[in-house]
Amino acid sequence: MSAVFDSPSLWQRARPVFTGYDIPLVLAVGLLALAGLVTMYSAGFDHGTRFVDHGRNMALAFVVLFLAAQIPPQQLIRLAIPLYVVGLILLLATALPGLGITRKGATRWLNVGVTIQPSEILKIAMPLMLAWWFQRREGQLRALDFLIATILLLVPVGLIVKQPDLGTAILVLSAGLYVIFFAGLSWKLIVPVMLLAAAAITAVVVSEERICQPDVKWPMLRDYQKNRVCTLLDPTTDPLGKGFHIIQGEIAIGSGGTTGKGFMKGTQTHLEFIPERTTDFIFAAFSEEFGLVGCCTLLLFFVFLIFRGLFIAAEAPTVFTRLLAGAITLSFFTYAFVNMGMVSGILPVVGVPLPFISYGGTAMVTLGLGLGILMSIARSRRLVQG
Repeated sequence: MSAVFDSPSLWQRARPVFTGYDIPLVLAVGLLALAGLVTMYSAGFDHGTRFVDHGRNMALAFVVLFLAAQIPPQQLIRLAIPLYVVGLILLLATALPGLGITRKGATRWLNVGVTIQPSEILKIAMPLMLAWWFQRREGQLRALDFLIATILLLVPVGLIVKQPDLGTAILVLSAGLYVIFFAGLSWKLIVPVMLLAAAAITAVVVSEERICQPDVKWPMLRDYQKNRVCTLLDPTTDPLGKGFHIIQGEIAIGSGGTTGKGFMKGTQTHLEFIPERTTDFIFAAFSEEFGLVGCCTLLLFFVFLIFRGLFIAAEAPTVFTRLLAGAITLSFFTYAFVNMGMVSGILPVVGVPLPFISYGGTAMVTLGLGLGILMSIARSRRLVQG
């Protein structure tokens, strides 16, 4: 008597690849992608091939998201050390004379056959590495473990600041700090740092007139970084120069009113008063055309994404996946908060894109990779339960 075994069909073999996805997360990403395409069409339809390129970058990001979602979390943890070490080596290589590529006064790129920006790797490698570290120390955390984690974080951040690339440094730093916070850092250490930061900001604002004089040097900051902070405090001191971006962004946001001027009817945008209207300052173009109602809707899309990501983090089965999912999720908060803040004139201009809305190939792929990892964590729990 012989048993007959039916070979699985093509769909049965392929089915695990297309199932287990977190539908609310897919919906949140889809809404942001749709908002990005609509905004880019208006802001960039007369900007060469910008809209087509944005659509291509978004499609590539979704491919990266899909592929990353297939990698189980137990495989992701094995990538933590190699990815961190490779990212660190590439950052060091970028800093060496003759190897790094300098553009507009910043040495951020490296030619390895293709031109890459190694700091982008650290946006993912940093939370991976720290989540791996705290996974290993589970149940036996000491102050020394947090100190080591801080060193692992500050070394690449210091190299990125030196390039200089303050925007990416903020994103890498915040991603690492989120992991350290979720790992159980005591509020006794957090509160004094927050109070010290608040005191420092207050001191800068109060003494702005004196410390922003041309002959005053700021320690550890370059002149252009000092100028960005001083311009933020009073953009009218150079309305046609360093303050132009901030002033025009504020005018565009304010002119949108409650309901906006309408799709493709933004005068500040299409008369080219808004600098970088398809990249860093695209939120100003969006606000002008869709107004307060549109801005609130866009904010709800981001809140939806962030809350869903935090829910996935809370339901994750291991320390590694909880810390990684939480850090990646709050990184989207950092992206959105910093971009909207600098366009609105409450934060210095540091070159941070608005996720899925701003034009940018490398940033879009990095976002897709982060969301793919988040989806992988969500899928692993669903497939186990299924």
